[in-house]
Amino acid sequence: MEFERNKAGKLKVARRAFTLDYKAEVVRHKKAENLSFAETGKQFDLLPTLVQQWEKLYESGKLTAEAGRRTVSPEQAEIGRMKAENSRLKMEVSILKKAAAYFARESL
Repeated sequence: MEFERNKAGKLKVARRAFTLDYKAEVVRHKKAENLSFAETGKQFDLLPTLVQQWEKLYESGKLTAEAGRRTVSPEQAEIGRMKAENSRLKMEVSILKKAAAYFARESL
């Protein structure tokens, strides 16, 4: 179990992220081996309720690659690009500040 600190500095359990392919594979394995939710969860180190949720999604066709894609409006896409550029520019400014401080110390 992995832990990370939140903004307040308290420890919390890190959430794991699973791809749609992984979820579908777990459900297919459960069905092929005729396992219970508990047995499947134990094999893959998952909670049985999570396997159950994934099976419902699988049966309704929501564990496909197309189901995982959300439609993004042009405005949302532009906001995403701007956030990425803002992050990159902040990193560049930080690097330049450190370089300026380094050379300022060296010239003294």
